[in-house]
Parts: sequence; structure tokens; C-alpha cells
Amino acid sequence: QVQLQESGPGLVKPSQTPSFTCTVSGGSLTTSYYYWSWIRQPPGKGQEWMGSIAYDGSTYYSPSLKSHTSISRNTSKNQFSLQLTSVTPEDTAVYYCNAGPNWGQGTQVTVSS
Repeated sequence: QVQLQESGPGLVKPSQTPSFTCTVSGGSLTTSYYYWSWIRQPPGKGQEWMGSIAYDGSTYYSPSLKSHTSISRNTSKNQFSLQLTSVTPEDTAVYYCNAGPNWGQGTQVTVSS
């Protein structure tokens, strides 16, 4: 069974460029046929798909976040990452990595000065 573990910066200041990493075990980023995704949930709101990276390295982004988001992977470490640019308080959320039915436990990020 695929297991996912997120890591993130916790507290960041506006305009910073935080990065998140999802470490994958029980499956491979390059041979599994999942879309490896980042999803976030702001406080009091629903989940928002941010983007995905496929087994062949292709990336897909939410149109509303495309200019603000970058997803990459490190196949030697079996990790995929999310980078946000120029964050604002509206980026405060719990950030999850996901692969099909498999979810990480989420990492809280708060954007505040």
C-alpha cells in the first residue's frame, strides 16, 4: 500500500516562497500509474486541487494557481514537491499529498507577518 508523508515550513511570511515535500513509500513515482497530487484545504473551506505530476513526469496545474505553483519530483528519493511563490494569507491551509485513494496526514501552513 502506498504511504505518503508531507513536510512543510509551518509558518511563513507573506511574499515568501515555501516548499513542501511528499515522501512516498510502498510505491514508485515512475512505475505507478497514479497522478501524484497536491491538494489543500483552507480553514473553513473545501479541498482545492492544486496540481499533479504523472508517472512520466508530466505536470498539470489548476488554472487558478498555475502562475503561483510548481510541482517537481526527485525520483532517486521517491519524493515529489510543491513550491508556492509570493504567498499571501489566503494560502494558509492544510496541504495534503495524494495518490489515488492514498493520502498523507497533511501539513499545516500559516502565512502571517
